Amino acid sequence: MNQVGAGLTSLKTTLVEFAVRYGLQILGASVIVLVGFKAAGYLTRMLDTWLEKKTTIDVALRTLIVRLLRLVVVGATIVIAAEKIGVPVASLIAGLGVAGVGIGLAMQGVLSNLIAGMTIFFLKPFKVGEYIDVLKEHGEVVDITLFSTTLRHTDQSLIVIPNRQISGEILHNYGTKRQLDIEIGIAYASDIGKALDVATETVLADSRVLREPAPLIGVRKVGDAVLTVSVRPWVRVPDYELALLGLYRALVEAYRDRGIDIPLPQREIRVHAETGAARAALGAPVVKVN
Repeated sequence: MNQVGAGLTSLKTTLVEFAVRYGLQILGASVIVLVGFKAAGYLTRMLDTWLEKKTTIDVALRTLIVRLLRLVVVGATIVIAAEKIGVPVASLIAGLGVAGVGIGLAMQGVLSNLIAGMTIFFLKPFKVGEYIDVLKEHGEVVDITLFSTTLRHTDQSLIVIPNRQISGEILHNYGTKRQLDIEIGIAYASDIGKALDVATETVLADSRVLREPAPLIGVRKVGDAVLTVSVRPWVRVPDYELALLGLYRALVEAYRDRGIDIPLPQREIRVHAETGAARAALGAPVVKVN
């Protein structure tokens, strides 16, 4: 019991001495960290609002600038707080510099993504909200960070691509609009002019179709049994799938209502009499078509 009491007394004395010696420093460092983090949040919100209202830079670059400001403020806060409690910051930074060489070799992939991300931010080959096709993947750009780019596919799934995979690759940027490619067959006996007029009216009646650039509508193919009418309007990227489905239905219903025939696929087979007689003479079975 005496040993336990002596141990507790020693611990209490140590804690008191530590509090007397470092208490004010720790309290000061805590206040610095609290104020620094609050200031970081306030400054980043203020900068984000100013950039959004007063400039025309895209969302991804604005987000990058805001994050860099927060990183600088938080980093400065930690350095000041560390100095307050007596941490040798200069020696620590020198040690981190030496360790950084090894860390850099171990994180080559991460650094490659970082450099590629900076290239994307400043060269701007695409922006958030645009539709791109790269590396056999395609979708609407929903987020660009320093390390990766996120696409949303038409089925609402997300595709995350490391930036180093995008840099240097052939990239197809559709922008903020896409062109539908609709084909519908009509009978040869149909009035072509009327069919094209009905298609134009139907397409322009859809509010999702853009007026500029104007839709491209015309006869695209002359097939064995049908004339193929091509309807190619432009729509905003988010409207692509719904507009495609809606226009197919609207065109079929409009053609039916206006008496424009959409023929069923069919194939006619004719067997000549002399051919059947020749096959019978050779002992081969004769195919009869009703």
